[in-house]
Amino acid sequence: MSDDVKTRIAARAALELQPGEVVNLGIGIPNLIPSFLGPETGVVLHTENGLLGVGPRPNGDELDPDLIDAAKQPITALPGAAYFDSAASFAMIRGGHVDVAVLGALEVSGDGDIANWAVPGKDVLGVGGAMDLVVGARRVIVTMTATSSRGEPKVVAACTYPLTASGAVDVIVTELSVFRRVDGELRLTELLDGATVDDVAAVTTAPFVVALEESHVH
Repeated sequence: MSDDVKTRIAARAALELQPGEVVNLGIGIPNLIPSFLGPETGVVLHTENGLLGVGPRPNGDELDPDLIDAAKQPITALPGAAYFDSAASFAMIRGGHVDVAVLGALEVSGDGDIANWAVPGKDVLGVGGAMDLVVGARRVIVTMTATSSRGEPKVVAACTYPLTASGAVDVIVTELSVFRRVDGELRLTELLDGATVDDVAAVTTAPFVVALEESHVH
């Protein structure tokens, strides 16, 4: 996956975030989203290793080795930020105080099932916070490419990898499209970067309804 593709997905996902929302960003593509969130957006970023009020990536003299996110990437803290331990952080997540979780996935099914923590036959470092986040957050946005490195669809009829959670995903953003789960069905609501419905259908095995919003066809 090229950096350009990752950046385009992150930029589109950033548009899903609303002022005042508390948002947790997962490792990978979601970690690129802060570059597209100016202070005027009013989005409050949360990291499960203990900071609410994450600022933009540091430059030069701003770098503080004591300030990192859950992906161990350097961060800054905005004025008024709050620090806490991991237990308090996960209490926030499990208590429903995180509005949005943005994370990557290996597969997402048409029913909103998500698999993103293990590949059978490969070493697993650990579940991390994904299972808590996708259940505890009020809204779950997945950012991922439409296909795997082997060209296999990632928006699928049924997940084949071990599930992180069932029925948890609300929005899927890929380099080709935006899907939303509405009233129990998967809806294609937006085409990106010149993609067509046929392009999306060719790399999607999950059944979906075409419900394009005219202002969102790019």
